Amino acid sequence: MTQQAIARSQERRASWREYLELTKPRVVALLLLTAVVGMCLATTGWVDWQIMLPAITGIGLMAGSAAAVNHLVDRHIDAKMARTLRRPLPTGALSPKKVIIFATVMGLLGYLLLELFVNRLTAMLTLASLVGYAVVYTMYLKRATPQNIVIGGIAGAAPPLLGWTAVTGEIHANAVLLVMIIFTWTPPHFWALAVHRAKDYAKAEVPMLPVTHGIDFTKTCILLYTVLLTVVCILPYLIGMSGLIYLAGVSALNIGFLAYAWKLKFAPNKMTAYNMFKYSIWYLMGLFILLLVDHYIFS
Repeated sequence: MTQQAIARSQERRASWREYLELTKPRVVALLLLTAVVGMCLATTGWVDWQIMLPAITGIGLMAGSAAAVNHLVDRHIDAKMARTLRRPLPTGALSPKKVIIFATVMGLLGYLLLELFVNRLTAMLTLASLVGYAVVYTMYLKRATPQNIVIGGIAGAAPPLLGWTAVTGEIHANAVLLVMIIFTWTPPHFWALAVHRAKDYAKAEVPMLPVTHGIDFTKTCILLYTVLLTVVCILPYLIGMSGLIYLAGVSALNIGFLAYAWKLKFAPNKMTAYNMFKYSIWYLMGLFILLLVDHYIFS
């Protein structure tokens, strides 16, 4: 193989990785887990694959589309931050035009799958989540208020509701409770990262809470939201939505989260905020897995 052919081959492989990076695959994978759990909790039996497959694919495509728009809109901010300056748009590996086409195609395909093979309610709610994240949060809230992640968090909290409506075709109070859990989890999760990267956000002139109100105030907010999260996460057991397996597991997870929040406020070291951020991801994953296991053992 010639040197030119090798270079072309490497470019093709890199482009796949770069397009994949646009979709924020780890974030989307976590969102899809919560959507699957929402589907399963909506029924006592197993979810029909003829519903699950197009629902997960459609929700995933639209979530990836929203993530790509986020990359596009934030490309100038990303270029100023150490955490994001190597993303495909700041490096010039992908052009804005290519990203627009990629995001549009994914969004349309995702919507059509949900509209044609799932139901209109799920398609419309997923579209609303896409607009909420890609337009309302990314284009306006992120730059307008230090409460950006709180107000905009509702868009990222929607997947379990989308999973529920995909199976039932209706909005249920239990599904709304699942949304409430993620909505309450989002501020301590993201603010922990913001504390760790406060200088980056200040440099990029993004009004995150640690930049506008100070790191110590943000740590207090993280602790208070974590206490609120602990209370909210007990509600599935209190209303009979889940059983003792969930209660025992989520209690252990809550103790860990509270310990991190307490340490971040009163005895932090250089890595406490980032370690709390990483723990919060495992926390949410573990919580929804517990809901799933508990559901099928007690239902």
